[in-house]
Amino acid sequence: MENNKFLDIKGLNVSFYTQKGVVRAVRDLDLWINKGETLALVGESGCGKSVTASSIIRLIPSPPGKIESGEIFLDGQDILKLSEEEMQKIRGDKISMIFQDPMTSLNPVFKIGDQIAEIFITHYGLKKKEALERAVEMLDMVKIPSPEKRVKSYPHQLSGGMRQRVMIAMALASPHPGIMIADEPTTALDVTIQAQILDLMKELQEKIQMSLLLITHDMGVVAEMASRVAVMYAGRKVESADVYSIFEKPFHPYTVGLLNSMPSNEKYKHNARLEAIEGNVPNLLEIGDGCPFENRCKYAKDICRNKFPEIKDMGNNHHVWCHFAGELNF
Repeated sequence: MENNKFLDIKGLNVSFYTQKGVVRAVRDLDLWINKGETLALVGESGCGKSVTASSIIRLIPSPPGKIESGEIFLDGQDILKLSEEEMQKIRGDKISMIFQDPMTSLNPVFKIGDQIAEIFITHYGLKKKEALERAVEMLDMVKIPSPEKRVKSYPHQLSGGMRQRVMIAMALASPHPGIMIADEPTTALDVTIQAQILDLMKELQEKIQMSLLLITHDMGVVAEMASRVAVMYAGRKVESADVYSIFEKPFHPYTVGLLNSMPSNEKYKHNARLEAIEGNVPNLLEIGDGCPFENRCKYAKDICRNKFPEIKDMGNNHHVWCHFAGELNF
């Protein structure tokens, strides 16, 4: 198992230094993904998912952001020790990323074909004509109709679903696609287009045996796409397991809250309201060393306020960070 890890994050700490104080956005994060595997990183907005993704590709804005400590091994190489020049060779090569909003990620003044061709020119050393031909092939791969015409389009001339497919094509244009980070890849899309994009990502992943880090707050997407799940809250990882274990028997109150907030046929039949997690995410400027979910957890006791839980192994590689894991009756 150890030798099969393509991405291995150990003890990652990321902070942002603001005028109001230090925001500890990611704390003591351990995360790993095997070659060809899909890991879903889930949690509410502001829990540290996107900061984790930006850390992996070394795009934390500095200042105010800073990777304080930790190790990020990509295919056995600690990328935190690489120079910016060395890192530029890895971005778009071994590692690629699909951002939340393709409209802000694509350059509005350049045609789609030119933006994809730039990858082939930079990483493959192709001439402009050859690069554009490869761009057409990539658009065809992600099932964009009439790719020969679409390469001449500007981003604003495409629909949201088309733009997202272009982002996937750009991510797959790398010479050695090892891992793709998809940060809320379907948030702005309607459900029909969302299903098409997810099916496309699954199909392409199986074809080239690429690892996928899927960042989302949608547990329905997690159920369809992931093999393993890591749950984050307020910068901390609070539970991790294979996808079946998470849905069948979650052990952390926050994970239970996320699952209970999902719509289901059973709730629809009984006209039941969706459950909400009461309270608010804590202010990261003021957060202490206890469990970050303590102020919203109905099971919290004094120890939860004062000490972050030790890791508990619930069997079958299911880990949880809760003082009372296995003792609570959800």
